[in-house]
Amino acid sequence: MEHRLGEGLPIDLQGQRVVVIGGTSGIGLAVAEGAAREGAEVVVASRRQESVDAALKRLPGNAEGCVLDATDEEAVRGFFERVGGFDHLVYTAGESLVLESPAGTDLGRARRFLETRLWGAYAAVKYGAGSVREGGSVVLTTGTVGRRPMPGTTAAAALCGAMESLTRALAVELAPVRVNVVSPGVVRTELWRELPEAEREWLYRSSAESLPVGRVGEPADVAEAYLYLMRGGYSTGSVVLVDGGGVLV
Repeated sequence: MEHRLGEGLPIDLQGQRVVVIGGTSGIGLAVAEGAAREGAEVVVASRRQESVDAALKRLPGNAEGCVLDATDEEAVRGFFERVGGFDHLVYTAGESLVLESPAGTDLGRARRFLETRLWGAYAAVKYGAGSVREGGSVVLTTGTVGRRPMPGTTAAAALCGAMESLTRALAVELAPVRVNVVSPGVVRTELWRELPEAEREWLYRSSAESLPVGRVGEPADVAEAYLYLMRGGYSTGSVVLVDGGGVLV
């Protein structure tokens, strides 16, 4: 569709349908809530029924929720067959971070980490991209540790590099469907639930002290990037950092 400057460009997601895998908590739920506020019909999916039920209580009455194990290829295929057509696919699903040195890494746990975050995203695109309507998009999730790795983040850094490369390749493969990825920094979510509470609070406090913005992120901060990429018809193959300036310090 041809646009003249300032004409015909969407200013919100009114009347569109947005599927968010991982949309029942943290950043995914914030994306679903933001899309719903802009008038979108949202479909959220995650592994646990109780998480789906809790999310639906926070979303408008026309929202849909499904239980989905993103690592089960047949379940992912069936999910998209049931969902039908939609405008945007957002993938934020993932296990909590694997924070171990290479020598101390539990390879089984590291593989599960990659299975959900990388291969789950791949399966979602494989089975969902054909249902994206004209003008629609896919938005994936990575993280800034791929650009600024720290000790103990080898598995996470490997994942993040893979997600950025996958996004660029998919943007070429799936054109004209747009494919982008959001790269959050330290955000106050369930991602850090494996850390003991004292360590988690120390992480938030020390990160806030070092960041140019003076605080860690909240899910709603990062959700704005996903909403922009869904609306922004001239962005594809892009990596959008939302990290409070973390890669600068």
